[in-house]
Amino acid sequence: MTARGGPAWDTWLVAGAAGVAGLPALHAAVPNGAGRLGSLLETFLPWPGAAVPVLVALALYARSRVGLLACAAPALVWCWMFGGLWFSPSPGPHDLTVVQHNVADDNADPAGTARALLAPGAGLVAVQELTAAARPRYEEVLGASHPHRAVQGTVGLWSAWPLSDVRPVDIRPAGFPASWRRALRATVSAPGGPVAVYVVHLPSVRLGPTGLASAARDESAALLGARIAADPAGRLLVVGDLNGTVWDRGLRPLTAHLDAPGTGFAFSWPSALPVARIDQVLGRGVEVTRVSALEATGSDHLPVLGRVRLP
Repeated sequence: MTARGGPAWDTWLVAGAAGVAGLPALHAAVPNGAGRLGSLLETFLPWPGAAVPVLVALALYARSRVGLLACAAPALVWCWMFGGLWFSPSPGPHDLTVVQHNVADDNADPAGTARALLAPGAGLVAVQELTAAARPRYEEVLGASHPHRAVQGTVGLWSAWPLSDVRPVDIRPAGFPASWRRALRATVSAPGGPVAVYVVHLPSVRLGPTGLASAARDESAALLGARIAADPAGRLLVVGDLNGTVWDRGLRPLTAHLDAPGTGFAFSWPSALPVARIDQVLGRGVEVTRVSALEATGSDHLPVLGRVRLP
């Protein structure tokens, strides 16, 4: 390469590459005090890697060997952290599948959404933002092939197999009314043996001028995490809209007790241009081998399909 940009280009490219590599690699060091900046970064953690091709293009334009070499650092960091999700081979056989979907309380086509959720042939269908007005439509469509159901407040579970020990789970943050019911637990008599299934919808987060407002969600996650830790079930699934990614430290009191899928980014929100997976299928004593996003419905979330292997 002949010189075009000079030392200034080398300096800026090296600095840019260091930043793009450092943000995901050192995300835990970003403080989470005012503005929840750490959680905000962890919501979009894979995306700094999108800057690598830009840096490479700039290095080629500037004919900077130093810049090109520097680009290797963020590329390697991205592959180390996320390559398994992107490049992993097929996860192999599974014993059951579950569809998870925040169907949206303003969904104009609940029947069509319900039919879309049945299309993958999953044995379990979990939904959130289930309204009283829309519930009969979901019951009519889902009930034909999934006759066993559990509904608590605005969350529901439809199953092809019998359900038992169905109960609400109180994950209300302080100050929330008793009418706020967004979690349930049921035992599914799956073909491979019983599995405890939690269907949950954690409080929403908001991004504003002061940063990420996630205190209520974090409190709710801690309450749910304590319930999961105390649950004696040997095989357990947590399925729902957690309003956060598996990397978000605000969910750590919950995710510390669960295993995340080994493959699949499955970005689920927002449906028009998905940039994060906040709809989760997590397990304990089972292996969630893969999650994948499904086609859009009338919701602002995409459904996700989780494949589960039972021990």
